[in-house]
Amino acid sequence: MSEELEPRVAALEDEVSDLRSRVSSAEQDAAAARVLAGGADHDMHEVHERTRQFQRATSASLNAIRKDVRDLQRHARAVDARFDAVDGALGVAAAGQQQIVEMLTVLIDRENESGPSA
Repeated sequence: MSEELEPRVAALEDEVSDLRSRVSSAEQDAAAARVLAGGADHDMHEVHERTRQFQRATSASLNAIRKDVRDLQRHARAVDARFDAVDGALGVAAAGQQQIVEMLTVLIDRENESGPSA
């Protein structure tokens, strides 16, 4: 029986040695996976932070654009009001000129009717 036992013990020792090697390799793989996972977690945190920064910068830009648009709208309304005032003044001036033309026409017609004055 001891003759049968020695090869079996040797085979078990070889198998234990192989298992130890595989466990050691698995432990190293697990350690490497933990390092990679930590790096991936750090990378994701950095991506999230950059996304937040981009979001803040975009919001700030859009808010500035909104303010500029509001300022332009206010300015455009002021310009429209000035144009309306100028248009009204030109209308009054045109009416006055038309009245002058009519008065001159009456004077010219009277002069033509009465003949040349000498």
